[in-house]
Amino acid sequence: MSKFKSEFFNIMVERGFYNQCTNDTGFDEYVADCEQKGIPAVGYYGSDPTGDSLHVGHIVPIMMLKHFQNLGHKPIMLVGGATARIGDPSGKDKLRPFLSEETIKHNIEGLKTSYKKFLKFDDSANGAILVDNWDWFKDINYLEFLRDVGTCYSVNRMLTMDSVKSRLEREQPMSFLEFNYQLLQGYDFCVLYQKYGCRAQIAGADQWGNITSGTELGRRRYNVELFGFTSPILTDASGKKMGKSEGNAVWINDDKLSSYDYYQYFRNIGDSEVGKCLRVFTTLPMEEVRRLETLQDKEINEAKKILAFEATKLCRGEEEAKKALETATKTFEQGLTGADLPVINADLNAGIGVLDAFLQIGFVTSKGEARRLIKQSGLKINDKVVTDENYQLTTTDLVDGQIKLSQGKKKHGLVKM
Repeated sequence: MSKFKSEFFNIMVERGFYNQCTNDTGFDEYVADCEQKGIPAVGYYGSDPTGDSLHVGHIVPIMMLKHFQNLGHKPIMLVGGATARIGDPSGKDKLRPFLSEETIKHNIEGLKTSYKKFLKFDDSANGAILVDNWDWFKDINYLEFLRDVGTCYSVNRMLTMDSVKSRLEREQPMSFLEFNYQLLQGYDFCVLYQKYGCRAQIAGADQWGNITSGTELGRRRYNVELFGFTSPILTDASGKKMGKSEGNAVWINDDKLSSYDYYQYFRNIGDSEVGKCLRVFTTLPMEEVRRLETLQDKEINEAKKILAFEATKLCRGEEEAKKALETATKTFEQGLTGADLPVINADLNAGIGVLDAFLQIGFVTSKGEARRLIKQSGLKINDKVVTDENYQLTTTDLVDGQIKLSQGKKKHGLVKM
C-alpha cells in the first residue's frame, strides 16, 4: 500500500531517492494536489557552471526531476552564472579559483548538453526550462539586497550550517564572499517562486543547508512555504562517492568520455551497488529491478550487463548503448577487438616504446606508473604479459592490422599504423 498521496513521492521512496525533506506531508500534498488537478508542480535543480559537463554523481537529482517530469510536472534547471563567480563552499577546504566570463559561458553550454540528455525542453506545460541566475544578480543593488534579504538571516544560524561549521572547525579560512553564498542561493529559490511559481528545490544531501536558506527566506519575506527534497549521496562499497573512476570523473557529455567507457563504468560496478544503481540510473520497472538485484554469484554479471546497457541508453542513446555492448562482448567474451576501443596511431616502422604507447592511450598517467604495472604483470600486448619496459612495438606485433593493449582485465585499446 502506498504510504504517500502523490505518485512522485512514492516513486522517490521506492527507488531510493529519498533522503530528507523539509516537510514530507506538505510537499507530498502539494504534488498530489497538482496531480489531481492535472496541473504541473514546479521544482528546480541548480548547478554552478564550474565545469563543462556533469558527471555520474550529478545524475541522481536529475533522474529525480526526470521522474518528476514524466508525471507531468515542470523542471527548472538553474545554472549559476552569478554564483559560479563565488563558488559554493559546501565540502570545500578553500576558495574556488575565479572563472573568466568566457569559461563560464563555455561551461553553461556544456551543462545544457548534459541536461538535455535526460529532460525534455520545449514550450509544453511540463517542458523543462533553463535559467541563469546572472540575469537577476547582474544589476542588483547591494544595499537593497542587504536590507531586503540580509535582514532575514541570523548570523548565529548561518554559523551552524555544515559548509561554514566544518570549515571553521578545521581552522581553515572562509572569505566573507563564500559566507554569503547561502544568501544568494536562498534568494535564487525565492526568485524562481516569484517568476515561475516554483515551490520545490531538489538536490543532493550536501545542499541541505543552502536549501533551507531558501525555504527560510520564503517563509520570512514572502510568507510562503517552499520545500526542499534531497537524495542521498551515493557511495560505493569503500565509501567513495560514485561517479569517480580512478581519480577521473565519469562524465555525462560525449566529448568528455566515450560511450564505451561510460558503459564499462556501470558494467564494472561492485556487486553490492547493482541494486541501487538499477533503481537510480535506469527507468526499468521496479518488478524487473527486484528480480535482477536478487541474482547471485555468476548471474550477477547478467544484471550488470543490463544495468550498463540501460544506463548508457538513457544517457547516450540506444545506438551508442548497442555499440558499447557489442564492443564489450567482442573484447571480453569473444577475445576480439571492438570498434569503439580507444585507438592511437603510431609509426610502427620506426617503432614506439611500450611505456609511450600505454601513456598515449591514457591507461597510465606517467611512465613511472607503467613501469610499476609491468613489474606487477598488469600490462599486456596482444594478450601477452609485458615483461620488458624497454620493449619497442613494431610492425611485427601487428595482428590483423592492429596491436591490442590491455591494462588488467578491464581496459583495452588499439595501436594502428
